[in-house]
Amino acid sequence: MTAPRKTAVRAPLTTPVEVADCSDAAWNQVREDLRETGSALLWARMSELGRRLPQGDGLRALLGRDWTRYFELAHEDVRSRYAASRLLLKYAAGAVLGSDPVQLELTYGPTGRPYLRGYDQIDISLSHTGDLLLVGLTTRGLIGVDAERTDRPMYRDGLGRHVCTPYELITLAAVEERERNPSLVRLWTLKEAYSKAIGQGMNFRFTEFGFGPDGRPIQVQRPDGTPGAGDEWSFRTFVIDDEYCVSSAVYDAGFGSSPDTDITTMLDQDCVDTISDVLGRV
Repeated sequence: MTAPRKTAVRAPLTTPVEVADCSDAAWNQVREDLRETGSALLWARMSELGRRLPQGDGLRALLGRDWTRYFELAHEDVRSRYAASRLLLKYAAGAVLGSDPVQLELTYGPTGRPYLRGYDQIDISLSHTGDLLLVGLTTRGLIGVDAERTDRPMYRDGLGRHVCTPYELITLAAVEERERNPSLVRLWTLKEAYSKAIGQGMNFRFTEFGFGPDGRPIQVQRPDGTPGAGDEWSFRTFVIDDEYCVSSAVYDAGFGSSPDTDITTMLDQDCVDTISDVLGRV
């Protein structure tokens, strides 16, 4: 393994787009990535996005049902991060759906995985660490994203035996000492991203599945290093500003990627006509 960097993939996954300034050019790139590849990654710094948070009633309207959860958080910095992450997630979804972010409602699965209520044609994922906020979107099926500081000391703290399969431990031990920690950080983000995509979070023990060395097509592996999943999964790892290792996992459900995600045109016209006809006779 080597330090985290752009890695080979079987299917296109886009380079993360910085959207901190909320410019039209940034959101246009996100929409273009989603249209061209079926997936999009975007990021912003908490220190920049936090200044754009609305206050009072504006924040309450943006958070919607998350407003109660927001006030349950004890520390101000945690509340700010929570609000900023939801701001980025809703603005991203609003940009690709052509909707007012305030009108979008987040809901959560049993493991805390976020969903857009009523818009199951787009799957979403969220991660944040340090000053980084990361969002993933896909129309292919499922997506998971994760981020971690590249300099987080994981290998020397002995986390490898709690994170890695036997095959991964052998592979890590075989690389140069200076490469072991960044390689373990990469593996951690890939496992987090995959677990988020399948809705398991930390319920799926990281020692039960693994990934191969960096620089090769990435594939889920069994503990002994043999293939554990097929080409329906695509993975990629990036480094942002030499500070953060980010990974994404996309599951292609096989239904293709819809080029049109606008909420005003995404409904099947026959369905719309039928509903309108029924309502007209009530």
